[in-house]
Amino acid sequence: MSLIQGETIVAIATAIVPSQGSVGIVRLSGVTAVAIAKILFNAPRKQNWSTHRILYGYISNPNTKQVVDEALLLLMLQPRSYTREDVVEFHCHGGIIAVQEVLQLCIAQGARLAQPGEFTLRAFLNGRIDLTQAESVAELVNAQSKAASQVALAGLQGKLSSPIRNLRAVCLDILAEVEARIDFEDDLPPLDEVKIRQQLDYLLQQVTVILATAEQGELLRSGLKVAIVGCPNVGKSSLLNAWSKCDRAIVTELPGTTRDVIESTLVVGGIPVKVLDTAGIRETIDTVEKIGVERSLYSATAADLVLLTIDAVVGWTTAEQEIYEKVNHKPLILVINKVDLASNQKITYPNEIATVVNTSAAQNQGIDSLETAILSLVSQGRITAADSDMAINQRQAAALTRAKVALKQVQQTIANQLPLDFWTIDLREAIQALGEITGEEVTESVLERIFSRFCIGK
Repeated sequence: MSLIQGETIVAIATAIVPSQGSVGIVRLSGVTAVAIAKILFNAPRKQNWSTHRILYGYISNPNTKQVVDEALLLLMLQPRSYTREDVVEFHCHGGIIAVQEVLQLCIAQGARLAQPGEFTLRAFLNGRIDLTQAESVAELVNAQSKAASQVALAGLQGKLSSPIRNLRAVCLDILAEVEARIDFEDDLPPLDEVKIRQQLDYLLQQVTVILATAEQGELLRSGLKVAIVGCPNVGKSSLLNAWSKCDRAIVTELPGTTRDVIESTLVVGGIPVKVLDTAGIRETIDTVEKIGVERSLYSATAADLVLLTIDAVVGWTTAEQEIYEKVNHKPLILVINKVDLASNQKITYPNEIATVVNTSAAQNQGIDSLETAILSLVSQGRITAADSDMAINQRQAAALTRAKVALKQVQQTIANQLPLDFWTIDLREAIQALGEITGEEVTESVLERIFSRFCIGK
């Protein structure tokens, strides 16, 4: 990704779908953005081209004078814009034709098509946001649940960058004290080693607290993959339909109806959940069904949680035991379905199964209990499903882990009574790692990796 900012960039900033969406936005940013806008946009009755104003008028091809669209134009002049450059937005009619024509007209006037995330990259390079806030922009756009969007919004507001900057400032203060003693040992009082030990303890405690949000962040961003497995005709597809509140899967009384894995995405307690309804697992000579069984077992292996579903009327049989032995290495909930048809008979199942939920998918009963059980397992895994102001991503977690290792090494260096020069080595490593999180210490390759995941126009 080029980091040259002299060029004016342009992109369509809204999703363009035929017959959907009443407004399409074409965004320009750069030194010639306003000049290009004045060539293409005719604002009648001497409207004021000043910052943060909306103008009404027509977009025309300057060569043919043909009107392309009736539109609004939004001006945001530097530094009061998203990129801290001059930004112009054409608010056109939605669809495909108008916005594409406006985009091509901008390019014809010298603008360059923006690369993925380049608007946000410019905002970062121009100091409007730091790297954690830039990543939060992408996470907000891609959020699959309200909880995920709230975490992303908190990150955009600086809820992560603020504590990271504070930790880095403490590290810099310690480094300054140590280096001052190295350079001016005879002119300064002895180093307060007790205070530095206390500061290192504080730093490690705070880093550990922030690192603990990594699993929550991964859960909120990627979601939980849940596989419904069991013998044929135990009600797996009915359970999926009741849970998703729609007929995602075909339900019949014939065993083996489901031949392939069917997916449905839900939100449970603020967590995105991808539910996989799998084919009934049994021995079969049917080639298609056999492939479905193999895919079912693969889905169970790849899932974060398995819902082993049995028929309350049939109970636990050798077939269920065989399936259980294939999936019991995963977190598991035993779902006893069709309880409305059973006569309260006691079902025997392996003692090690700790979580059991009774359901009647056909009667839409027990779904709330199932969701409660899932959230309970998530909490037991020390990943809270509650709203949070902070949930770091994998890149941030890796940098924090490096900082933690470096700080522990400083403690060990002090304990071993090594010279002050050795202290500075790991202190600098910790400062470097913390700076990579906010972008104060960052390479072009890291920026390219981060912003390449953005959509074009953001």
